Amino acid sequence: MVENVQLVAGGLVAPWAVDLAPDGRLFVTLGVALDPDFSRNGFVYLYYSYTAANGGTRDKVVRLRDDNGRGTEETVILDGIPGNSNHDGGRVKFGPDGKLYITTGDAENGANAQNPASLAGKILRINKDGSVPADNPTPGSPVWSLGHRNVQGIAWQPDTAALYETEHGPSNPFPDCCHDEVNLIVRGANYGWPTVRAIANDQRFRDPLVESGNFETWAPSGAAFASRPGPLHGSLLFATLRGQHLHRIVFGADGRTIAFQEKLLTGQYGRLRDVYEIASGEFLVLTSNRDGRGQPVPDDDRVLLVTLR
Repeated sequence: MVENVQLVAGGLVAPWAVDLAPDGRLFVTLGVALDPDFSRNGFVYLYYSYTAANGGTRDKVVRLRDDNGRGTEETVILDGIPGNSNHDGGRVKFGPDGKLYITTGDAENGANAQNPASLAGKILRINKDGSVPADNPTPGSPVWSLGHRNVQGIAWQPDTAALYETEHGPSNPFPDCCHDEVNLIVRGANYGWPTVRAIANDQRFRDPLVESGNFETWAPSGAAFASRPGPLHGSLLFATLRGQHLHRIVFGADGRTIAFQEKLLTGQYGRLRDVYEIASGEFLVLTSNRDGRGQPVPDDDRVLLVTLR
């Protein structure tokens, strides 16, 4: 249950991601990840969109060096990701293996997700310098998994280091709507979009562990596991936009079955975009009410400190 909520910062405009520096500074923006060795090298990795020469939207990942709060020495790490105003992915995180993981959307072209040559509709895995790890599924390709519609959150289970993701389902009129997903990501696996959706029992594809069903839309976004000792340990938390709540899932010992799930903060702070665990075991939660789809209150958007027990 929720024990306490405190305001950390307000007056932001649709914050998308957060990371915490060793010196206590919060970095808040579109996809952001601080280098695991940030205290020594000051590297910050960002995902952002730009207009390509042909007028289309593209996404890229860049590395900046933090110079007293200013980003300098911009270096392109990965470019050429198909982009769009929707289905644009954008989560950037370092995994426990030290590799940089990047989530992308299908750029509103479902065929991209099944095209192994396209970086859209994928989870990507690269080295910090942008090169492709030797143990990726396909030599020379950053693609780690494919068949995704719009991956908004990724998180690693603290005991097993297994990778889980949150993904938006279709937004067409009923019955072709809803079915937001939580997936356990397996190296090289295909998650079926747009050929199948939700739990399809099709042997060609991996089914989600849990999905929102035919009628409910969560629009799940950023995700984090509770890694600190205590009763929450191993719980997966993810922010929801349309659902306007913080969703908690407890998995069984196999990491696949759902032992328990609940909704927290329902309707209290509007659209929620990201959740991030800090050293105390509390969570930073970002609101997203100024993204054009919410109903902002005067101090939106906010960074909230949420204490659970």
